[in-house]
Amino acid sequence: MNATVQSSALPPLVEPGPELTVEEIERYSRHLTLEQVGETGQRRLKNARVLVIGAGGLGAPILHYLAAVGVGTIGIVDDDRVSVSNLQRQVLHGVEDVGDLKTESAARAITRLNPLVTVQQHPVRLDAQNARDIVAGYDLVLDGADNFGTRYLVSDACALAGIPCVWGSILRFEGRVSVFWSGCGPTYRDLHPEPPPAGEVPSCAEGGVLGMLPGTIGSIMAAETVKLVTGIGKPLLGRLLLHDALAMTWRELRVVADPAAPPVTEVSDGVTRADGHGVCERGSGAAAQSGAGPDAAGATVEARELAAMLDRRAAGSAEFALVDVREEWERRLVSIPGAVPVALDALLEQGIEALPVEARGVPVVLHCKAGGRSERALARLQPDFANREETVRHLDGGVLAWVRDVAPHLPEY
Repeated sequence: MNATVQSSALPPLVEPGPELTVEEIERYSRHLTLEQVGETGQRRLKNARVLVIGAGGLGAPILHYLAAVGVGTIGIVDDDRVSVSNLQRQVLHGVEDVGDLKTESAARAITRLNPLVTVQQHPVRLDAQNARDIVAGYDLVLDGADNFGTRYLVSDACALAGIPCVWGSILRFEGRVSVFWSGCGPTYRDLHPEPPPAGEVPSCAEGGVLGMLPGTIGSIMAAETVKLVTGIGKPLLGRLLLHDALAMTWRELRVVADPAAPPVTEVSDGVTRADGHGVCERGSGAAAQSGAGPDAAGATVEARELAAMLDRRAAGSAEFALVDVREEWERRLVSIPGAVPVALDALLEQGIEALPVEARGVPVVLHCKAGGRSERALARLQPDFANREETVRHLDGGVLAWVRDVAPHLPEY
């Protein structure tokens, strides 16, 4: 794919819409005062159709600002519901929204802020079957997804539709932003041709995120959208912006399209590249999302399977040890009955020697919050179990899967 990096503004992405009403002139007067935007630029925003992937950490500030600046039609893709643990950073939602679909909560917030905006809800998980149809109805996509599978899928769908993708990611204290556009510059696959090895990059659920960071990165993504729609400024096409909130620094790296990469010909659920070779598998656990992992065959236990195992153990017809490698504060919030705590660092350093007496000589099931940490522990313990009759596995999806599939009355975090 041959492409040149733009060093100046691109042509406006959207044609101007109808004349502004008096109400719109009053509402957007600060934009009209800006020579670079003006009335024509505001009419372009009014005529724009923008799709936001995710109404969570990044989606919250993105949706707020897109609504405030008058983007005419905003689509929201998210199949999740609001939980208490979201409120630390997902400022679009409130206590009264807990339990509701995020698309519904977001739509209410947008309408409160700007009733002139049309909201289209897509309360589904983006996949190979629906991605092209959903994306095709929009001028531009903002990708605020929190997993590699969806990012590859969005990149492919945008490439096939010929529209730009404003991408951002956040983890702990660091954020990244760029603009991808097949034919005009690089795509997400040029930045990450292959997903990272299993366990190398934790999810926000496992690694945490500073509450204010989504606001910083999401605001930049919204600004890039305004620039692309109206054709002003220098977009982040071919540039990767990196932010460290702890050091309060910004860096910029150049990203170029791979001329040897084959063109994307289909969207396949984030699982395959255009050439058909697998790069990312969708699933609930860390191994599934990265397409790699320690001897994956038979190494995982599903939540409902674990519940049945615990029932059999309680009845005296089965024996195994359930090992919780999370932090103590996490166990205080929610725990799986019968689990014994073992520090992850101890397991990684000492291997099987770190297991308590009751976890030796019996099969072992490890678990953490979402599967990433338990997968690391599994990789460390597998060599120690190689010559033993007992097996070692881990809970796919961790406590989050347990709450979702077995004990929905317990809190998520």
